[in-house]
This record gives sequence, structure tokens and C-alpha cells, in this order.
Amino acid sequence: MPTAPSWDGLAFRACALRRDNARLRKAEHPPNTVRFAQVHPTGDLTIMHVHLAFAAAFFAFPSLLQSTIAPPSGADGATPAGVATVAPPDAPTAPGEPAHDLSVQISAYVRRVYQDRAGYLWFGTNSDGVCRYDGKSLVYFGAKDGFAGDAVRGIVQTGDGAMWFATDNGVCRYHDGKFATYTEADGLSSNNTWSMMLDRGGTLWIGTIGGVCRYVDAAKEEARREKESGTQNSKRFESFPIPRSGIEKPESRFDPKLVWSMYEDRDGHIWFGTDGDGARRFDGKTFATYTTNDGLGGNQVWCISGDRQGRIWLGGEAGGVTCFDGKTFRNFRAKDGLGNDRVYTMLEDKSGNLWFSTLGDGVSRYDGKSFTVYRQLGGLHGTHVQSILEDTHGTLWFGCSGGLFRFDGTSFVNVTRKGPWQ
Repeated sequence: MPTAPSWDGLAFRACALRRDNARLRKAEHPPNTVRFAQVHPTGDLTIMHVHLAFAAAFFAFPSLLQSTIAPPSGADGATPAGVATVAPPDAPTAPGEPAHDLSVQISAYVRRVYQDRAGYLWFGTNSDGVCRYDGKSLVYFGAKDGFAGDAVRGIVQTGDGAMWFATDNGVCRYHDGKFATYTEADGLSSNNTWSMMLDRGGTLWIGTIGGVCRYVDAAKEEARREKESGTQNSKRFESFPIPRSGIEKPESRFDPKLVWSMYEDRDGHIWFGTDGDGARRFDGKTFATYTTNDGLGGNQVWCISGDRQGRIWLGGEAGGVTCFDGKTFRNFRAKDGLGNDRVYTMLEDKSGNLWFSTLGDGVSRYDGKSFTVYRQLGGLHGTHVQSILEDTHGTLWFGCSGGLFRFDGTSFVNVTRKGPWQ
């Protein structure tokens, strides 16, 4: 069974919610209740129904909210019945500045930013599907277009030009103007997908709440299997089992089988970051396991990346960021200058600077010697940065709670549906 998410630092608000929110309408609103919004640091926001008699006590004694209501958690990490995921209320801004208007933003949460080979920018959102900016206009793709999910957690372009999306309702492929959806019926370990990676050999890897799987080129694979065994297999994905670390009671948000992140290093080894079960490195034959017992900062590994020196960086919940040089681990935390100890994503820019998202504290830039912390993005405080991209022109883009931002070298600019894009 998955462990309930930590409630430390979660924001709760009783908020007025728009009647026309399609996702909210899916959850019934029982009589004599009030809706409470729970904002998760990773971008998920859920709504709970609380009886008015208890709600009055929560307003008088806020601490009761944390100790009385059990966190919502489905068996597979999905939102349970009667709880709807919706857009968060207006985000906090600096004192004296106007409220940050979410209605003009690309989305209340931008979870992924990706640039395709044509130079188009793709934005995966937490509740509005995916949208694309082609340099002239912004186009949204949703259920009416054949796009399967609401939350987009991974974006990759394969060699044939197709765009792939890891969503909360399976994997979507976009090619020649059409969407195709792949689910558990096609071999996915779970429809609740969280990460996606394309290795140098062209293999597409999917991290789900139920483990890892790989995309199979159906035509080639079926021809091979038929030749070898005389049978065919219509499954498009195949499971890739990852051994457990041996941690007796992993502290997971959802499930220790969940893979938050994947990365291929310069040697072609594949790294996997799990939900409370540490990290794995696969060299093509065997697995190596890394946990806090080996020097890793934390066992919940949200992101993995490498730098130009070949070092591996691993960030996650509570442990800051860890640098692994192949032999030893070095941990960086708030006491070393990092914004805080919760690192959700990272990027090495073309100048060699490392950017780390510290949830609730903007981003931190590391130049190899010291950290520079940017706690405000375009005047927005308490920002949860979900994705960082450097485009072909060297512009840095940040997808986060509150919308989309770009860095002009000195300050952060909020990019809304109307821009400014440059």
C-alpha cells in the first residue's frame, strides 16, 4: 500500500471555485459541506469536502486540519472518488504588488517545457492538457482533440518526428496531426505515468506508478518473435522490472515502485529515481543500488541529471541535491547555500551553470563555487518550479506554479497567453 504524502508545508485554503470547472463537476458536492483546497508541492491540487461543523473549527484552529483529515490517496495514486483536482487559487505575490492573475496564464501549473526539432515550444500542464507555441500562436490540445490526459508529466520527440506525452491517463503519441493513446491494455505498467526518456539507441522508456516499461517497435518486434517462436505479441510496451533496494519501510509519497525520473549517462547507463526506494543504475546487464546508506542525500529521488564533467546529480525530497563522481557522494543543502532541501528538477545551461528547482523557494543557480538563489520569479513568491529548459537561442524557460516564466539574464519575466515571448 502506498504511504500517504507528507503534509508538511502543504497550503490549505477555503476558496470559491468556478461552477464551470469541468473537472470539479465530476465530484459531487455533499450538502452542508465546504470545499478545502490542498496544494501539493509537486503541483497536484486536490479538493476535500468538509462538514460545516468541522470547517468552523478549522478556521479557528488551523492546526486541526493537519491532524484531523487523512490525506487523500488512492491505491494507485489516483485521486479517490469525491475528490476533484482543480486549478489553484491566485498565487501569492510580493507585498504591494497586484495579485497574480491565473486567468491570463498559459496554465495555473506548467509541469513540463520542451522544444521540438522545429523550434516549437510545448507546455505540459497540470489540468489543461498540452499546448504548443509555434512562434506565432498558442494552440491547446485536449480531450476534444484526442488527447487523453489532463496532467502532462513528460514530453519527448522520437526520431520519426512524433511527440510523446506521459500523462495521468496513459501515454499519448502525436504524429501527422493525430493523437494515439496507449494504456495498460497496450502493456503499460500503469496508466498513471510520471516520467519519460528517449535513450541514444532510440528506445522510449516510461516511468509509471507501477514501475518502468519500454516501447516496442511493434512491426519489428512481432516479425522477430514470429520468426523465433511462431507467435505474435500485440503489446506495444514491455515491462522492465527494477529490483527493490532492500529498504524495509520506504517513505514513499505513493508507491516505491513509482519512478519519478530517468537519465542516460555518458557511458550509456540508465539511472532511475524512485519514490522512497533510492536510485538505480543499469549498465545493460546488472543493477547498482544507491540509498542514503551509500551517501545519497535522500531516498525519494525526484530528478537525475549529469554535467559536462560526467558527474551525476540527484535531487529529491528533504535531501537537497547529491553529486556523484563515480566514487563518492557529496551533498548540498540549504546550509550550503541551496534555496532549500527539496529539489524537484535541474538543468545544466550552456555556460556550465547548474539550475536547481527548490520547491516553494524558486530556483538556485550553482556556478561550481557558490549558489545564487532566486526566490521570486517575476514578483511571484513561493513558486514551485516544475521544469527548466534552455532553448536553442539560450533563453531559459521555467514552468511552475503560477504559469510560465523566462529568464532574460538578470530577471524573470512572466509569459502569459499574450506573451511577451521575447
